[in-house]
Formats: sequence, structure tokens, C-alpha cells
Amino acid sequence: MKVEIYSDVVCPWCYIGDRRFARALAAFAGAEQVDVAYRPYQLDPDAPAEPIPVRSYLERRFGGRVDGMLGRVSETARGEGIEVDWDRALSVNTLTAHRLLRLAGREHGPAVQHALLEKLFDAHFTRGGNVADHGLLADLAASAGMDRARVREYLDSGEGLLETREELEHARRIGVRAVPTFVFDDQYVVEGAQPASVFLRVLEEVASRAAGSDAEGGGGAAACDDGACAV
Repeated sequence: MKVEIYSDVVCPWCYIGDRRFARALAAFAGAEQVDVAYRPYQLDPDAPAEPIPVRSYLERRFGGRVDGMLGRVSETARGEGIEVDWDRALSVNTLTAHRLLRLAGREHGPAVQHALLEKLFDAHFTRGGNVADHGLLADLAASAGMDRARVREYLDSGEGLLETREELEHARRIGVRAVPTFVFDDQYVVEGAQPASVFLRVLEEVASRAAGSDAEGGGGAAACDDGACAV
């Protein structure tokens, strides 16, 4: 089974959803047959190249609703073992971080890509890191198992930029409009940071349908329960 997860490293619901999906995958009997890849999406392609405080950035976009929004997110995140420090968090453009995640996936595989993503989430939401800074990105990549010199050379060049932009355009072209979005076997879509129980049910349903198709030599796609999936 193939699972592609569209997310952005400054999206709190992507962080929460990733934790929930990981819990579901750990409980899924066929986990060893699941290939997970992270695909880029930018919530704000026009976010500043130089970091500014997240609170200031959000207040410009959403006005007085910000405190209530952030409070609800923090409470939900805490339930997944995530501590968010909104007073330290910085808003910045995530294109470079997505370039790095692409490199991790291509040259090191899904385990390293996921480890890097977790470190990017932690750097942004908990440690107040600038996830566009090449030095910080190289440090995070090295701690995830990548070669620091290769990463620094890659980031300081234009390598992977065109391909990352093409992947971002592909996400828009196939209809991704919010993140996280989980695409199973190119057919079934789950949007949002669903409970782990929903992700587990979808994994089981997709595996069952694939097994049925193999047995019958065909088969069609259908939506999953509770409106969580769409074809």
C-alpha cells in the first residue's frame, strides 16, 4: 500500500495528524507493507523569506481570533505529546524546508524523511527555530542521518528547486486545498488530522479492498465510512 501525505512544516494540524497516523500505522497488522512518502504543500507560498513572530503574522491575517485559535490547537497538540510555544514560533517561507525533505526521501528513504519532518516540526513549534535557515536545516538533517556537507551544498545551490515547485503545482492540480491530506493508493483521500482510529480503519479498508481486487482480478473504488475518505 502506498500512502502519500501532503503537509507543511508550519502547519500544526499536520504535526498532530502525523502523530495520529503514526499511532494508527503502529497498530495496523500490515504496516510492513505500507510505503509512506511526504509530499510538499505550502499554506502560504507568499510567506516572508525572513522570519517574523507567528503571532504577529497570524494577527495580520486573522485579527482578534488568533488567541482562541492558538489555544485550541495547543490543547489538542498536548494530547498528542506535542508542546507548542507560540511566543517563540517564527513564521517563514517553507519552500527550502520542502526541498530538503524531498532530498531526504530521494537519497535516504522514508524513515529518514519522516525523522527529518519530526525534527522540523519540533524546531518550528517548540524551539522557535527558523526552518528556512540553511545552518539549522543542515544540523537537523545531520541529526536525522543525512550527510551534513551534502545537505549544505544542496541547500546553497538551486538543486531540487524546480522539482519541488513542480511537486507543489502537482498538489494543487490534483485538488489538494488543505493539509494534512492523506492519499491511499492514488484512490482514497482522508483530509485533516483525523483520530488514530479513523486512520486505522482506512488502512484496514484499503488493504481489504486491495486484497479483494487481487482475488477477483479487478474491482472499483468507493468512499470510506463517515465521510473521511473520498475517491
